[in-house]
Amino acid sequence: MPSKPAGTLYRGREGMWSWVAHRITGVGIFFFLLVHVLDTALVRVSPHAYNEVIGTYKNPIVGLLEVGLVAAILFHAFNGIRLILIDFWAKGPRYQRQLMIGVGVVWVVLFVPFVIRHLTHVFGG
Repeated sequence: MPSKPAGTLYRGREGMWSWVAHRITGVGIFFFLLVHVLDTALVRVSPHAYNEVIGTYKNPIVGLLEVGLVAAILFHAFNGIRLILIDFWAKGPRYQRQLMIGVGVVWVVLFVPFVIRHLTHVFGG
């Protein structure tokens, strides 16, 4: 009797994991935009209430959530470009792994400086 593989049953590679991450980041960005539209619409209803809501966002926890938001947006954007290349470039599927590595490199190059600068403002005053 053959033994079952350890871990997940499906052993997808970069294509599967980028698919999962693309969906997760897309849903997260959607919920951010929903909250953003709702709290921005509050300014028309009650400017005082709007100012109170915006005031609650000025704390380190929200600063850390903003880091997560930027991470999600950067990944989602560059992975979307990768998907376009795979779909519309004849050689795209052949270079899927290299394109995913490229997404990771560009993500790190842009994300790390942002994190340093943003967290300096969040925790440094």
